Amino acid sequence: MTALSLKDVSKSFGAVSIVKNVSLDVRPGEFIVFVGPSGCGKSTLLRMIAGLETISSGDLLIGDALSNDVEPSRRGIAMVFQSYALYPHMTVEENMGFALRYAGVPKAEIKARVAKAAETLNLTPLLARRPKALSGGQRQRVAIGRAIVRDPKIFLFDEPLSNLDAELRVHMRIEIAKLHRQLSVTTIYVTHDQVEAMTLADRIVVLNDGRIEQVGKPLELYEDPVNLFVAGFVGSPKINVLPAVVADAKPDFSVLSLQSLDGVKLKVKVGGLVKGQSVKLGVRPEHFTAKSATEIAATVEIIEQLGAESLVYARAGSAGTQMLTVRRANASGLAQGERFKIGLPSANLLLFDADGRRLRH
Repeated sequence: MTALSLKDVSKSFGAVSIVKNVSLDVRPGEFIVFVGPSGCGKSTLLRMIAGLETISSGDLLIGDALSNDVEPSRRGIAMVFQSYALYPHMTVEENMGFALRYAGVPKAEIKARVAKAAETLNLTPLLARRPKALSGGQRQRVAIGRAIVRDPKIFLFDEPLSNLDAELRVHMRIEIAKLHRQLSVTTIYVTHDQVEAMTLADRIVVLNDGRIEQVGKPLELYEDPVNLFVAGFVGSPKINVLPAVVADAKPDFSVLSLQSLDGVKLKVKVGGLVKGQSVKLGVRPEHFTAKSATEIAATVEIIEQLGAESLVYARAGSAGTQMLTVRRANASGLAQGERFKIGLPSANLLLFDADGRRLRH
């Protein structure tokens, strides 16, 4: 059984295609996160699910019912927007209950639903306040409460934390995760922040140029991306990409010559390649080692001291053209401009062809 299905869904504005043949099944109670760069179509796709944008082609099923032409108010969906969209002249209680009053729900039921949602979101002491007397985080909780009182089949969140400062974003991420566990309502959440995606999602949908690149659990996408785009979008800081040429090709392994690192050789457990083939090696910042059979020299450009760990941004290769990001537990012995050694790992390496497609073991 699925809570929602997209079958070859597309959206065009005139000759411009925004969403292209997207198919996806969402299970009941699942927390799905759409991620991707600006302009990839994630918010447009969410608005199509909500009924705020028409579908150019394909089918949208909510449960088992075809819902392409169903009015937004009849889809059993509640949406939380990036802007809080609260009525400034109404109290918190009135804002949360407005949609129910508009729908003709009896006053006693509205009061009970609002009180229950307010208790869930720790808003009970604030029910008599107006939005101008609330913090950003409190306003966002009111917007979420307005969605909860509708008792929807599906929650939609469109970058709801974008207007909050860093500390509040972390707090609200935790609150949204707790709320989902408590309510167990199917949730689709749009963000450009992959940390939010990794924190909240049961499954992540990575979108690029209106198409789905990969769908999977957060660690699946981190450890086993299908292409360089996904590898670069999932994981923070971003993965290092080193251009290379296959110097020796065997059935069960290959030897790479790293072009930007003066031809340093590195053995990888990927066979079936062709000698002279151009490839790209992906190394995550946390996978560099202090010592290794293959070491390279680099010059420190900047060190970000993050407390328990540090990020070292360095230039490598005789020409200094290869920028590297290295995560270290302790970089107290390094200084800007200093030369140091980096060990290339023998495991956790990701290999891609010249077009960015994953090359597997």
